[in-house]
Amino acid sequence: MKKLTFNLIKNKMLFSSLDSELSVVKMTVSLFVCLFVCSSNASAQFTNSSDNWETMADVKYEKSQDEYGEIYVPKFGDDVQKMNGKTISLKGFIIPFEGMFEPKHIIISSLPIAACFFCGGSGPETVAEAYLKEEIKYTAKPVTVTGRLELNDTDYDQLMYILKDAEVKID
Repeated sequence: MKKLTFNLIKNKMLFSSLDSELSVVKMTVSLFVCLFVCSSNASAQFTNSSDNWETMADVKYEKSQDEYGEIYVPKFGDDVQKMNGKTISLKGFIIPFEGMFEPKHIIISSLPIAACFFCGGSGPETVAEAYLKEEIKYTAKPVTVTGRLELNDTDYDQLMYILKDAEVKID
């Protein structure tokens, strides 16, 4: 897109037969339109992408206290906060907790079970809870979960990433 924008500006400069003032106005309008299209695409990228795990890794932790002692509270990066309330897709694996698998409430990991947060030592930013619209059966195959993202930094009984009204597609 940057090359296209540069070529549009270059062509305007080289082949314009209008006076310089009108040419500057046209270039400014063209540049504004191109920048608007680029920024619109950039802000929409996370809503339909299945590569959101990388963006969601932008989280820091701040030490705090609760009635049980020291806790680490997530502080989400700017791009993660922009995702809050948006419909996103996450590609990954369903984590089968013994006695905890519920057909409408699952945990998805960006990594296979052997490397997931609970089993392999990855960080909490690599898992998300999903509340599904419809019941599913457990599968070990990769899945894509699409739902409305809610950031959680207050309820320590839930994960920090929660997808609501979610749907699962087996990849």
